[in-house]
Amino acid sequence: MELIAEKETRQKELTGTLSGSEAVLQALLIEKVDTVFGYPGGAIMPIYDAIYDYQDKIRHILVRHEQGSIHAAQGYARASGRTGVVFATSGPGATNLVTGLADAMIDSTPVVCITGQVFAHLLGTDAFQETDVVNITAPITKWNYQITDASEIPSVIAKAFYIAKSGRPGPVLIDITKNAQAQKFEFTGYEKCHHIRSYRPKPIVREKYIEQAALLINEAKKPFVVFGQGVLLGKAEKEFKNFIEKAGIPAAWTVMGISALPSDHPLGVGMLGMHGNYAPNVLTNECDVLIAVGMRFDDRVTGRLDKYAKQAKVIHLDIDPAEIDKNVKATVPVWGDCRETLPLLTRLVDKKSHKEWLQKFRELQKEEEKECIVPELHPESDILTMGEVIRLVNEHTDGNSIIVSDVGQHQMVACRYAKFNHSKSNITSGGLGTMGFGLPAAIGAKFGAPHREVILVAGDGGFQMTIQELGTIMQNKIDVKLLILNNKFLGMVRQWQQLFLDKRYSFVDIESPDFVQVAKGYGIEGKSVSQRKDLKEAIKEMLEHKGSYLLEVAVGKENNVFPMVPQGCSVSEIRLK
Repeated sequence: MELIAEKETRQKELTGTLSGSEAVLQALLIEKVDTVFGYPGGAIMPIYDAIYDYQDKIRHILVRHEQGSIHAAQGYARASGRTGVVFATSGPGATNLVTGLADAMIDSTPVVCITGQVFAHLLGTDAFQETDVVNITAPITKWNYQITDASEIPSVIAKAFYIAKSGRPGPVLIDITKNAQAQKFEFTGYEKCHHIRSYRPKPIVREKYIEQAALLINEAKKPFVVFGQGVLLGKAEKEFKNFIEKAGIPAAWTVMGISALPSDHPLGVGMLGMHGNYAPNVLTNECDVLIAVGMRFDDRVTGRLDKYAKQAKVIHLDIDPAEIDKNVKATVPVWGDCRETLPLLTRLVDKKSHKEWLQKFRELQKEEEKECIVPELHPESDILTMGEVIRLVNEHTDGNSIIVSDVGQHQMVACRYAKFNHSKSNITSGGLGTMGFGLPAAIGAKFGAPHREVILVAGDGGFQMTIQELGTIMQNKIDVKLLILNNKFLGMVRQWQQLFLDKRYSFVDIESPDFVQVAKGYGIEGKSVSQRKDLKEAIKEMLEHKGSYLLEVAVGKENNVFPMVPQGCSVSEIRLK
């Protein structure tokens, strides 16, 4: 996993006459890129020819599908806090990135995708493997740009990295025509970008709003904090913890905010949302001041907006001004990077405890434990549940692993029950809900955090959407643990069909291959278990195995994930069963 030591055969940065492709690689070196995920093709061949000479400096991971490359880059970015980088060719290579770009855009993940394009003189002629990737990806990128002249490469790539990582992060795509990749030009060096006219990544912090927010918090009897990924992206975990501890305010997290606060923190009251915890959902509609930090009031969190926290005064801290007042009207808007705004707010708030208010969360939590949590984690029937699998994983990892989940029932169970002691430990597809995200994202996460244990939690449906990336694991000898919770259904869709469509199970039964035998075909050891007596030892064997390992667990076919806020309902109408 370690990057090969840099040889002294090249200067740190070349100058003089270079090709556009060499300029691309020089730019990546100066941006300290150590890993690129990609797949070669005709239109990007000059860049692949150039990277042949840079293999001792930049590690290239050959994926099996371009969608795998961008999800891997997302996993890398989320685990490392750095910018993921992708190479893809024109036409189908570029269009295969679309799902990942949309996913990265809605989940604010910094990724720079460099795609090859046909020769400039062929643009618009429907040449072989030509697609207008710039217009295709305009709505799902933070910025994109097409380069037709090599001299533009240094400045455009510098802008790409700056835009992707600054402010609210997101994906950027740079499309480079084949002639620009091959063209020679006078390369005078690469300068990182730190400013772009008309682009302001961080809004000016307005002290008066900080003061107004502090006044509301100090007067509140039932304050409640809801926080999202903005705390992680802003690297403000410490500042956030200081704020809630001084003010003594209970705090709940969104799916994307998981691991910004340790799971067992005494002020942590659980997860918000459709399959979140009972207490934070119900008490959202009882708090008198709602403080939102780095979250965007997604519909899965709010339920019916016309019944969401109408009794509360709302303080919204966010780096993206477009998010404030978009879904929920803010009484006090606090624009800015929460790493800057939270300390300003903390200085002004009174030290309090709110013991009675926090006790209400604990009382409702007991109801959920009785109705949902205990039956899920400690089932009395012979049928294995997803929750007990995650409970046993916790016993072995003690909350220190990175958990990467795909999308579905298993995702919600992992987010609800996995323990997290460290930041950047929960990686999943939040806003887009991309099935197939998990396996390549786990690969990327291992490259982003090579010294941490990475565990994929996937369903039988989503795993098969990108199953070919087992080849990437095989070729690169990547140590990731692959845990498949197999209920022989497309479980989340089936749950909705059961609860709301009179059990009309329309095309959700799914037959799967022998996952263990498939894994063995890729040189990956594995095991399948269906009995409780075998489960604990199987999980131990998976986690202690040196190298990648696949464990398939047969779980109940019709187990449902509760609590649940039915679509079209208020968060306070959450169902325990």
